[in-house]
Order: sequence, then structure tokens, then C-alpha cells
Amino acid sequence: METEAVQGPLAAAAAAAAAPELRAGLGGGSVHWGEPSGAQPPEAPQCRGPAQAEEEKEEEEEGQEDPGVRAMLRAVAGSRIPVQSQQKDEPDFTEREKVAILGRLYRDKPLVFLERFRSSLREEHLACFQHLRGDYRADFYCAEVLRGGAGRDRASRTRLRNRRYAALQELIRGGEYFSDEQMRARDPLLYEQYIGQYLSEEELAARSPKTLAPDGCPLADLLLQSYQEGLLQRRLLQQQEEEDACLEEDEDEEEEEEEEEENAGPGQEEEAWVPDSEEKVILREEFTSRMHQRFLDGKDRDFDYSKVDDNPEFDNLDIVSRDEEERYFDEEEPGEALSTELDED
Repeated sequence: METEAVQGPLAAAAAAAAAPELRAGLGGGSVHWGEPSGAQPPEAPQCRGPAQAEEEKEEEEEGQEDPGVRAMLRAVAGSRIPVQSQQKDEPDFTEREKVAILGRLYRDKPLVFLERFRSSLREEHLACFQHLRGDYRADFYCAEVLRGGAGRDRASRTRLRNRRYAALQELIRGGEYFSDEQMRARDPLLYEQYIGQYLSEEELAARSPKTLAPDGCPLADLLLQSYQEGLLQRRLLQQQEEEDACLEEDEDEEEEEEEEEENAGPGQEEEAWVPDSEEKVILREEFTSRMHQRFLDGKDRDFDYSKVDDNPEFDNLDIVSRDEEERYFDEEEPGEALSTELDED
């Protein structure tokens, strides 16, 4: 009995002493049966698959690449050359996958990359292969890239010229774009120099807005024509002033003109040249030819050349085939041409 009485207070004291430690181990709060304790076990690290690890590695490598290299890889990826062989039923590579494949090949085997994809490279991409300079194979492939770029530029200029020429023929057949009125509006000074200054009084009167307006023409239309004629006259005056300023800058020509005037003396001034009917026809043809060339050179500011330059409908097949034939013979080596002639003999 006495032993039990002594053990009772001792057990209570031991329990009271252990209570703070128990509360600290459980997070300091009250713990109920069946509830998890406050101290949670650490989470197990998530296992990354090989595909995810490879993708993260590619993203890291792509971020470290030079911007010029990235631009070059994207240009090759956008070309029609396959970056890697595939089975028949396999889905096509995405652009990102193509860039990743090309990036690995460029980093591991840059010479193989240059040999395989040199037809898709441009001159600005050759800086990515500077570290291969001195290797005769790399130098050869880089020279091919330069020659190919020059050939593409030449072909592009030829295609542009052919399309504009086809559009020119269409505009000539239409008649309105190269009418006197339209050409005069585009270049008043050139028209005045070739045609306008030699018009008779009757021809000038026929060109006035009152004469051009038909009977019963609304007053608003007549005022608009008069306003447009005023704009033409002001532009003509501006062009004349600019041309006179350019002539005044040439001191040598100005001195020669003064000497000629002094030698001519009073009453010996040359009469103004007046062309006859045949000469007027020649002047008109020359003026029209210059306006045609102005259109081909892309100098008509109000014309939207993108509708011609980017339009394959203006490709003249006869001209294109002839240009292809001429380019073929131009690129033919002299030795090849000689061997062909010997074979024919």
C-alpha cells in the first residue's frame, strides 16, 4: 500500500515533465488521435524522365548559343532540306525539334553541317564557321555559299525586271497610265521640256480645265480640275527652281555661258529652236521612253510596286525560259563547251 502511494506521485511528476517535450515534438499544438503530427516528413524528390532532362539540356544550350548561330539554325530549319531521315509514318519534326537537331550537329560536327546544308546558307551565316577557316574543305564550301548567294541575287533581279516589264506592257495596253495627262502629273518638268513648251496656242487652250470639262459638267468637278492644274503648275515651278539651283552650282558652266554671251554681242542672240512636226514626234517618243524606264526603275512614287514585284502572275514564261537558257550557257565552263564541240565533230 505504501509503495503504491509513493509510485503514484512519482508517475504524475514524470508525466508532467515529459509533456513539454511531447508538445514540442508534435509542433506545439494539441494532437488528437488519428491526426498527423505537425512535423511532416520531407517530400521525396520527383524523378525526371530522360526526355525531360534532354529537353532542359537543349534549352540551356540554346540559351547559351550566339544570336548569329541561332538565326542561322532557324534559317536552315525553315528551308526544304530535311534535317534528319524519318520513317514514312513518323510525324514531321516541329521547328523547335529541327533547331535542336541542327544545333547538336553544328556543335558536334560543324564541317558535316556545312557540307550538308550549304545550299540553305547565306553570306551572313558564314561568320558561324570562322573557326573552320584554313580547312580546305570548309573554304571550298564557304566559296560555294558565296557563289550561290550571288546567283540567287542575280536571279531575283532578273525575276523582278521581268515582272515589271510584263506590268509595263499591260499598262501600255490599258492606255490611261501612260496618257499625256497622267505622265504630266507624274513629272511636270520632263513633260514641259519635251512636249509642253512646244505646244501651240490652240493645244494649250484645249488642255485647259474649261475646255476639258464637258457641257453640263458640275461646278465642283470644274473647280477640282482647276485646283489640280494649279498644283501641277506649282510643282513645275518647284522643279524648275531646283534644276536652276543645281546648274548654278557648276561654276565652270556658268563662266562659259557668260563668255558666250559676251562674244555674241548685242543683236546676235540665237533664235529659240522650234521643232517641226517630225521632230515633235521624236521628242514625244523619247519622253514616253523615259517615262517607261522610270516605271521599270521603280521611281513612280505613287505606284504600289509590291503588287507587281510579289505577284507571280506577272511572270512571263517566254522571258523566263529565255533567261534560264542564257544563264545555263553563261555558267557552262569553257572546257565543257569545247569537249561538246569535239564530240559533235
